[in-house]
Amino acid sequence: MYLADSRGTKATVVPDSRPGRRPAAVPPTVLALGAVSLITDVSSEMVTAVLPLYVVAGLGLSPLGFGLLDGINNGVGALVRLAGGHLADRGGRRHKVVAGLGYGLSAVCKPLLLLAHTLPVISAVLAVDRTGKGLRTAPRDAMISLSTEPEHRGRAFGVHRAMDTTGALLGPLVAFAVLRATVDGYDAVFAVSGCVAALGVLVLLLFVPRRVTLADAERRPERPPALRDSLALLRRPDLRRLTVCATLLGLTTVSDSFLYLLLQREGNLSAQLFPLLPLGTAAVFLLLAVPLGALADRVDRRRLFLAGHGVLLLGYGVVLSPRHGVPAVIAVLVLHGTFYAATDGVLAAATAGAVPARHQGAGQALVGTAQALARFGCSLAFGAAWSLWGERTALAVTAAALAVSAVVASFLLRTADEVSA
Repeated sequence: MYLADSRGTKATVVPDSRPGRRPAAVPPTVLALGAVSLITDVSSEMVTAVLPLYVVAGLGLSPLGFGLLDGINNGVGALVRLAGGHLADRGGRRHKVVAGLGYGLSAVCKPLLLLAHTLPVISAVLAVDRTGKGLRTAPRDAMISLSTEPEHRGRAFGVHRAMDTTGALLGPLVAFAVLRATVDGYDAVFAVSGCVAALGVLVLLLFVPRRVTLADAERRPERPPALRDSLALLRRPDLRRLTVCATLLGLTTVSDSFLYLLLQREGNLSAQLFPLLPLGTAAVFLLLAVPLGALADRVDRRRLFLAGHGVLLLGYGVVLSPRHGVPAVIAVLVLHGTFYAATDGVLAAATAGAVPARHQGAGQALVGTAQALARFGCSLAFGAAWSLWGERTALAVTAAALAVSAVVASFLLRTADEVSA
């Protein structure tokens, strides 16, 4: 299997397979990275599951204050994601090193939440934690891309996201159990989360291969990619249109935490049941990630990504409908999980096909950075709108903006098809 590098020459992609054997659709490297993500997501989702109630109910912060925290949670890592992808691309052996640094940084931050009881301190800890996430995401996705045959990337990312989502499924369960079993529940959740995160770093060091890149990576490149080379990737029409679409749709994607708060209020759910809401999203994501990833290998990945946002728009409609209660909550969680299964790994697979192999880290970082910054802006705007107009009006405005963004994105993708034809 060959891909063109940044100079137009052919470079052989080496998937995780032995000589003479057909490459596996899901290489061992993907499974190892999936295990790391599973463990790490247990740790992260333990904190995510209790953070909204901890800061709003426990610390008494306003929705606008929580919007700031949630924006940090989604956006600060984006500021370093491009740096992480660029550093990983500068050497064939650096993807694991940069990813390991990111995982380690996040693991250190979890116990620090034990000492955070004010908005500035919590904001600082979350900023460092998301910095770690920003460093690791692009190198991790680059390792998945480079270890997998291009025609199987949708499936490989689907398997990875399914394993990652298994952690998201287990994290709230563990948080729920810890809250029920301890007196000072929040501190116990943060302490256990730190231990689990350390285990994820250990698995990365022991089981993920150090080099997963081009066959000629052992030969030192004539010139390592410079930062301007990474930014110049946006001159590629396919990547530029994909980045614009991801940004537009990210600007109108309400964060998970806000959506769960809306469901808890609209459905009159008790505070103890709140950590279980992400389980519905995670369960559906787990069931559909691999099938939709395989579907993405057979159809246009960009259009599947767009269709996923249409499903999200349906979820907003259910929240805004006059029908409340458990059935409505279940319907929203099913739609929310389907949205993630159709967009998360699918966007990464689409990005991998739009950039040269030598710049996989930077390409993933560019699209991911644009999307994360857009969602950061949405968190701030939605928190302010909630404080000024109320939650239902804020969601109605966001839903209308999402519909408009989807139309614009559809036009951009159709234009791209006409140009390529």
